[in-house]
This record gives sequence, structure tokens and C-alpha cells, in this order.
Amino acid sequence: MRISPTDRPTPSPTLWLARGRYVGDDDAADVVRRTLKRLRGADVLDDQHELPGTEGVAEQFFEARWTVDAAVTVRARLTLKTASPGGREWVLAAEAERAWDQEWPSPATMFWPDEPNAAWDHEPATDLRLRGVHRLPTDDKDIRRLLRSAVRGGWSVNVVVHEAMTPDERGSRPLGPLLPPGLRHRVLEHRAAPDQLRIVNRALREFGVQVPRGGAVLLPTHPAPAGFDGDDFAVRTVFLDGSRPVELVDALARFVALPPPLPEGGPEAVAALRDDWQLRTVEEELERQRGLVAMYADALEAMTKSRDLYREAAERAHEALDAYRDSDGALAQPGPAAPPAGSPFQQLSRTLERLKGSARGLRPAGDAKPEADPPGDSASD
Repeated sequence: MRISPTDRPTPSPTLWLARGRYVGDDDAADVVRRTLKRLRGADVLDDQHELPGTEGVAEQFFEARWTVDAAVTVRARLTLKTASPGGREWVLAAEAERAWDQEWPSPATMFWPDEPNAAWDHEPATDLRLRGVHRLPTDDKDIRRLLRSAVRGGWSVNVVVHEAMTPDERGSRPLGPLLPPGLRHRVLEHRAAPDQLRIVNRALREFGVQVPRGGAVLLPTHPAPAGFDGDDFAVRTVFLDGSRPVELVDALARFVALPPPLPEGGPEAVAALRDDWQLRTVEEELERQRGLVAMYADALEAMTKSRDLYREAAERAHEALDAYRDSDGALAQPGPAAPPAGSPFQQLSRTLERLKGSARGLRPAGDAKPEADPPGDSASD
């Protein structure tokens, strides 16, 4: 399921994430295997491992573990995506036992050769090199289109540098090698010529930032990290003389310390690193098995409680059913019949009585016969 930028969670400060594309002629997996084997033999890595492939899945997975500051363990997982005509994309997720220090070695150089002409550090959306310097186009529409692609996904840290004057050979070199190791393979450097200041700043209005003359500015990711203010990440002066840009390094360190959301595809990479990790020591495997035993014990206890509760509920249901049947039987017993409101014979009798009374009232008066005189009476008497 695709996760929108606003739904992506905030990463832990212990994480280091990067993405790139390998465009070399040699097989990418072979290049990674040779690098891991060489560093393991030189004791740079504590251990390394290639996960067995899954049938029907073209991706390949490599794991490595090393120690920094003598006691901090770093675990990293590299995923080689399916090969395409444009090269082979890779995603790298690393996590330390404490907050990440940008002076630690770059996890990318634990899997890829740290050589200037290596072909593994191309940014997938723009095909620009992460360790190179890139001139901006001359048209503002092309500048906006390029920078939109560069910030899309949130994997890279993009910096726009304006040249106050045309630099010499040392100033024309990329700033990437002068950055701390933890930033070298995460930063895309865009250069603006001295006469491009106005057109570049017109294109940068879309991103809510402006580059000072002879300075630099960091572009926000999409969405912008919480607490990002373009003025706070604009460097007034960048000396392009081959020296380390101290102010720019400070701005980059403050930028990566902000809590930006995980890049697109980052949650899946972090979940795979934490949940599917297989390069364990004996102690880690023992601790894992103990955790599994505890988890199974909790699950069994929960199932037992659920079974007891189900049994108790079933018994109560049977009792309620029996009580209902008893009460229903008592209600079904016949009682004394109630006297009817009136039988048909009684209703007929009352009807005839009413008709008889009506007939008497309708008899004419002339129909009555006079009564006979009593015997012995006469008119003369």
C-alpha cells in the first residue's frame, strides 16, 4: 500500500537511510559481494551475510554489522531492486545503538567501493551523482522541474550553491568529499553561475527559500520537516577555495537533525531491517529464542483464559435456556375459560324482542274491535 507523505512516520535519530542507482557494467550483486568480503577480511566489518533468494523474487538482500566508537554496534541492510534498463536501484537502511553521528563511516561504503569513479551513487529520480557537482539549467522552468524531481521522495538533502564569481579549479570541485562521512552520500549539490542569481531565486520561490549571493541554501523535503525555516538554513558565504565549508556543514547537520518524515519507501526498509534481520550473534539468537518462548507462553495463557471464559459462557447460556423452557411450559398450561361476551342465541333473542316492540308501535288504531256489552244490559236500562 502506498503511503502518502503526510502519513509517513517520523524516523528515529538512530537511523541512516539512503537510496541510489547502480549503472556500472559489472553485476551489482557481485560488486557488493566483493566489497563485503574485502571489508570482512580487513576486520572493518564484524560480520556480513547475503540472504538466500526467494523463488520468483528478483530482489537481493545483504546484511552487515560493524562497530563504531569502539562499542556502538551498527546494523545495515542493503536491498538491490529488480534490474532495469536504466540500472539497478538500491535502498540502504542502517541503525545504530544510539543517535547517529555524522562523523561515523558512511554505511554506503560498507557495501559499495569507496572510489571516485564508482557507478553506484546515482540519484534515481534525476540520475545526478550524489558525490558530484551539477550545474543548474539556464531556464527557470527547467530549474523548477529539476529541483522538484530532486526533492521528491525525501531521500536526498539538496543544497543550492551560488558562485559569487567564477571559481578556479579547486572551487569547481564538488563539496561532497569535504562533508562529514555520514553526509557525503546523502547530499545533492546544485551550482548556480554568477549571473544566475535572479533566475534561480525566482525558481526557488516555489520552495519558500532564497539563496544569498555567494552563499548556499538547503531545500526542504516534501513535506517540509517540522521546524524548518528557510532563513535558518541559508548560508551567507561559501568559500569555494577547496577548504571545508564549515557554516554549510553546520547547516546540513542541523537539517538532518530535524524530524522529517521517513522518505517514500522508507517505512518498508526500516521494517525489513528490524523484523527480518538474520545476521545475529549467539547471544542475540539466544535472546531472540527466549523472546519467542515468552511470546508463545503468553499466547498459550491467553488461549487458556479464552477457553475457560467460553466454557463458562456456554454453561450460563445452557442454564438460561433451561430456565426459559421451564417458564415457557408454565405459561402454556390451560386456565379456566372466560365467559363469552354473548352467545349467538342470546344475541338473536335480543334482536327479536326489539322487532316485537317495533311491530306493536306500528299497528293502526281502527283495527281494534269494541268490547261486547255485558248480558242483561240494554239501552233502555
